[in-house]
Amino acid sequence: MDTQQNTALTRALAEVPGPLPTSGVIHIVIPHTDRFTVVGNHLAQHPDLSCTAVGIAVRIQSLPQGVEVSIKALAAHCREGEKRIATALRELEALGYLQRIRQRLPSGRVITRTVFCNQPTALLRPHHPASAPPHTQAQARTQAAPAPAPAPAARPEQAVPPNQPEPPAPEALAAPPVPPPPPPLFVPLVPPPTAPKPPPRSLPRPSEPTPELDRAATAFLSDLHRHAPQFTLSEDDVRRLVPGVAAWLERAARPDAIRHALTDDPPHPLKHPAKLLRYRLIELLPPPPPGIHDLAALARPRITVTPFQTCDDCDRAFRSPTPGHCRDCRDSRQARSPAAQVPLGPSPALSSSS
Repeated sequence: MDTQQNTALTRALAEVPGPLPTSGVIHIVIPHTDRFTVVGNHLAQHPDLSCTAVGIAVRIQSLPQGVEVSIKALAAHCREGEKRIATALRELEALGYLQRIRQRLPSGRVITRTVFCNQPTALLRPHHPASAPPHTQAQARTQAAPAPAPAPAARPEQAVPPNQPEPPAPEALAAPPVPPPPPPLFVPLVPPPTAPKPPPRSLPRPSEPTPELDRAATAFLSDLHRHAPQFTLSEDDVRRLVPGVAAWLERAARPDAIRHALTDDPPHPLKHPAKLLRYRLIELLPPPPPGIHDLAALARPRITVTPFQTCDDCDRAFRSPTPGHCRDCRDSRQARSPAAQVPLGPSPALSSSS
């Protein structure tokens, strides 16, 4: 029995323009009239995306606005499992097709929005409207620009005096100014996924590590599960967090205050207690206690009081840092001092003898 021929396929192949290739795929392009999605070749032929990621991207791009595209929602409608879908979503997120944005609502609640961009490279450059072909632009300018009116003949009495500058040419007056380029219609507010991230902050360490601080911090972390059972740490976690607790103890923080700051109001469920403790040890580090010189600067300055002295001449009391005479006695002594001095010069006896 002969093989049944598909007449519709044969007719479609006959309508393909040009000679058919001898090998490889043959495309029969039938225009879509409804229920279709435009997919760019940059996505369909992306060299760094797996076929699963391309298929998941096409699936998400074909869904309407507001449809949930979580891992479980996609797994409910696809044959791939949750692990393969999660891997595909990470590939799309690394290349910018998929982005997750955290946004705070007016009520204070923080939600995560999932944004899918069909052409992420277009977000990084300003978008300008597509320009028309050159012949179309020239035709439009010819139709829009009116024909220049003939310049009137200059009359003898309207001649330009030689001392004044000549008027500008009609072509210069008719030339419109070049408008500035339009601003970009879309400016991305979310940095690309390949943008460099700041390095994580390091765990605080004591300025003068001592064996006593190390033992106290180790005992504190090892005993933490008795007060908060969800903070059960492994030996490696305790060894990594010891410098941070030692820095708190060095700053005169009491163990109960440290325990309250580190374990109060944890998230539910708590998946990584060591990461939460490390974050709080860094962000809630108390300031160092003030030194002796800092406290002396805060103390109230003393007022220097000049003591009382007794005058050696009149026994009057007066204020002075050293004993001596009061002001009146000093003035009287200065008044009597010129009369008590002997004038300088030769004596009268010596003058008469000579």
